Amino acid sequence: MPEYIYKAVTTQGQIVKNRVEAASKNNLVKVLKHNDLLPIEVVQVSYRSKKGRVNKRNIIDIDDIMQTANSANVLRGRESVKPSLREKVNLALSTGQKITIRDVIVFTQNFYLLKKANFNNIHALSTIINSTENLSFRGVLEDILAGVEAGEYMYTTMEYYSNIFPYIYINMIKVGELSGSLTKSLEQAVKYLDDTTTRNRRIKSILIPNIVQFFAILILLIVGTVFVLPAIEDVFDQLGSTVGLPPITKKFMEFMDWMGMYWYIPVALIAIVVLSIVGYINTPKGKYNWHYFKYKAPIFGRLIWGIDFSRLMRAMLLNLQNGMRIQDSLEVSKSVVKNYVMLSMVETAINNILIGGSWIEPFEKSGLCSSMETEMLKIGMQTDLSEMMEKLLDYMDIDIENSLNRIMKVLPELSYSIVGVLLIFLVVVVLVPCIQMYMGNWLIDAYQQQGLI
Repeated sequence: MPEYIYKAVTTQGQIVKNRVEAASKNNLVKVLKHNDLLPIEVVQVSYRSKKGRVNKRNIIDIDDIMQTANSANVLRGRESVKPSLREKVNLALSTGQKITIRDVIVFTQNFYLLKKANFNNIHALSTIINSTENLSFRGVLEDILAGVEAGEYMYTTMEYYSNIFPYIYINMIKVGELSGSLTKSLEQAVKYLDDTTTRNRRIKSILIPNIVQFFAILILLIVGTVFVLPAIEDVFDQLGSTVGLPPITKKFMEFMDWMGMYWYIPVALIAIVVLSIVGYINTPKGKYNWHYFKYKAPIFGRLIWGIDFSRLMRAMLLNLQNGMRIQDSLEVSKSVVKNYVMLSMVETAINNILIGGSWIEPFEKSGLCSSMETEMLKIGMQTDLSEMMEKLLDYMDIDIENSLNRIMKVLPELSYSIVGVLLIFLVVVVLVPCIQMYMGNWLIDAYQQQGLI
């Protein structure tokens, strides 16, 4: 059962502090009011962030409360509460629970269903908090609820927990709240989380086995070169056989010997190259070029562009359907993308509107949009832009699915090719000398050299 620290005022005006266990924050507040105590602060003790401990945004941190808490009152309060063994075990297991993407997906699905049933944000959040088993995530949701009750937007508190809620997810909620279409935005967020999870799972199912095979073969190659091949060569030399190791094997052994003696040279070179690339990418120009490379990259480029552009168009559609002008819609919707290239297009589109130009032109001139996508937007400007955007999104969903299917077809072939090349190298360098050793031809040659046969 979760633990709470509360601060309350008695009917005589005294401030009391205590630490107790309760089923939920709401239940504790009801108990306090029933005992003629007016709660001022109620804070859950067991919250821990996924990436270390993070102070909450709208709820005072427990350490700050304990600095001013009356220890005697706290201890007396603890003596009156005798939790059962089962409650102690459950509390120990739940303390410090990690918040997973699955928790975020379940929360979003439940919140969407409640909003669809015309629950307001406070009622929906309170309902979800009562049914959330993960105490860490419950603490985050209570913080969000506290912000909403104080008149803030949900996304402002979510931004404080960027290690839990993805950047794109937060900005989808932001677009929904600012445009007045939170229910539709939540529906898109659910789809985004499901699609991202499914896509990552499919890619991992292909890459992880091949990566494991690659490193297993690489380790076998290194171990065989360092330990097995020198032993075979010693046997050949001791018996005076003229059969030697293959030239490619000797070259690779010399290379490994050099690496053992001067390992710090390649390590330093690799470190310099990596740090140079990372440093360049962290500059504004470098980040822009890196983001542009993502859109033009082989295999994944078209998919990344399609996902970002589709997300931008969906956000714009939400805003347009709620009466926003195109300029304001672009301004609000640009937060759902993080790519500098896309952001520069959106900024150029906004500037074009201000000077009376076409907002579609930057996307058309970029060479990243297909002619079909820009033509559909142009037709929408002459007819009904919202309706045409819906058709554009349907078209892009099909295009994204086709891109993903192509990747799923090419990726295994590419990974198998890399592993295959390494495997062939292992056979030529390590296994051929082992086969020579096993066949025994070198032994016959040694006996001939000694005149024994």
